[in-house]
Amino acid sequence: MSSAPTTPPSVDKVDGFSRKSVRKARQKRSQSSSQFRSQGKPIELTPLPLLKDVPSSEQPELFLKKLQQCCVIFDFMDTLSDLKMKEYKRSTLNELVDYITISRGCLTEQTYPEVVRMVSCNIFRTLPPSDSNEFDPEEDEPTLEASWPHLQLVYEFFIRFLESQEFQPSIAKKYIDQKFVLQLLELFDSEDPRERDYLKTVLHRIYGKFLGLRAFIRKQINNIFLRFVYETEHFNGVAELLEILGSIINGFALPLKAEHKQFLVKVLIPLHTVRSLSLFHAQLAYCIVQFLEKDPSLTEPVIRGLMKFWPKTCSQKEVMFLGELEEILDVIEPSQFVKIQEPLFKQIAKCVSSPHFQVAERALYYWNNEYIMSLIEENSNVILPIMFSSLYRISKEHWNCEVFTVFLSFSFFLPPPLLLLFLPSFFPPALHTSLSPSIFPSPPLLWPLFFLPSLLLDKISCMHAVCQMLCVLLKIRV
Repeated sequence: MSSAPTTPPSVDKVDGFSRKSVRKARQKRSQSSSQFRSQGKPIELTPLPLLKDVPSSEQPELFLKKLQQCCVIFDFMDTLSDLKMKEYKRSTLNELVDYITISRGCLTEQTYPEVVRMVSCNIFRTLPPSDSNEFDPEEDEPTLEASWPHLQLVYEFFIRFLESQEFQPSIAKKYIDQKFVLQLLELFDSEDPRERDYLKTVLHRIYGKFLGLRAFIRKQINNIFLRFVYETEHFNGVAELLEILGSIINGFALPLKAEHKQFLVKVLIPLHTVRSLSLFHAQLAYCIVQFLEKDPSLTEPVIRGLMKFWPKTCSQKEVMFLGELEEILDVIEPSQFVKIQEPLFKQIAKCVSSPHFQVAERALYYWNNEYIMSLIEENSNVILPIMFSSLYRISKEHWNCEVFTVFLSFSFFLPPPLLLLFLPSFFPPALHTSLSPSIFPSPPLLWPLFFLPSLLLDKISCMHAVCQMLCVLLKIRV
């Protein structure tokens, strides 16, 4: 009994080299559309007169008819179909944008359901899947929406509608409800950055106009972020949603509600763990700083959260963490700084002595920040013992000359005893062998000097030591 012939496996399944570098060589579809694709006869729309060409008494009715016409959806993946009608709809949408912007009395109660219906018909759809299951937004080109010539004008019209002086939220709330907002938030996963930018503006306007939807919007954004962190690790609109949140947080009343604090600790801090952090880190850091400016008492849980999720193997993320940490220290209060200085500078000490030069260099730049330097000076009895071994190691053995140069540039701002200790680093290593070891003070001998009052050993005594060192070197050269 012969068995049925088996279908050979596809090339993708047996190709051991089907990696990103190979995938990029394949032709990528640059456009896609999730809109309904018509299969029947060509679409015909009855041309209507321009709004400006009819008496003002007839404009409201004509406006409604044009809104209804714009509910018709065209197939943009077929570039040759319905060209005339596509252009007619585009020109009609342009006309509607102008009309709602300059006309007075155009937003009657009858227009609200028709506007929301037209917008819903055009923008709400199932988003097309990515061209690849391993789509990398940092490297891959996004798939652009083919129907954008119409879609852009629909978004533009809706924004003008929401911003109109005649707009009445009390009427619109019957149609712009939780279901509408939920569908709007789903669209933030669009690969097209142009659409996400418009969505950001639309959602921000809705949040500002509809007080009853604010808690719902925050809750749904919370859910999107939790799914993103703990389930999918894929959502294209995280940066845009964080940008909206930045302005929302800025408007929070004091004292902060418990739900807002929980959102910071349970949602925003864990966002630091995802692989695509670089795509939205600037917006995330801004939200964190906004919270701390509102309530400084949140500084300790935030910094301890960052320490918990500090990257172990990704130097790029470590540099981002250091940048965010500096932004936090720029707004920290001295009373809060004392609470976290020990774990904070233990981590900074590790970064300063990191073999990755960008991490070490970024950590050393903290000493260029005047406010951070003032905090270090006020708490030097705690911080300098933590930092000493890392700084001393840089002065002796760090492989990267740029890191060493940065270290030298800020070392003159160190306390005089510490500066005296690092003096050998300021001269060519070849001269070190010619000098007696007794000339350079050893760490154990200098360590007690760190705790002497600054008046006993000020900059003058330090410069005197430098002059003595130069004299010794000059004698050797002679």
